[in-house]
Amino acid sequence: METRIASAARALRHVFVRDLVLPARIGVHPHELAGPQPIRINLDLGVEDDGARARSRAPVGRDELARVVDYETLAAQVRALVASGHVRLVETLAERIAEICLSDRRVLLARVRVEKLTVFADAASAGVEIERRPSDLSTA
Repeated sequence: METRIASAARALRHVFVRDLVLPARIGVHPHELAGPQPIRINLDLGVEDDGARARSRAPVGRDELARVVDYETLAAQVRALVASGHVRLVETLAERIAEICLSDRRVLLARVRVEKLTVFADAASAGVEIERRPSDLSTA
């Protein structure tokens, strides 16, 4: 069951990237070491919504990219991470992606799902979903 992220009461905006499919060098089995396999990544971010705060006092916020978390930049960073080399576990990849997401101080929650798409012939995918907050990183 997925909980809502966007919330006017909590001044949270939901920024997301859906179904980013990339070739990845991932896995622990010999056949996974031979070459890349397709993975699907989904990101759901709870981001400080300065527009929600502003609307209580003034009109909609500035129409400028700098005031929001840029999902294009985020997707490029995830692509670069996945292309950077072999990762043994989907859990490790998910944690690294969460770190990227939370590197922007406006991101208060990162939900990351990483799925291997060709693991089982009789299943659409297998993988992991994690949820992290900035405080999770400071205690690690």
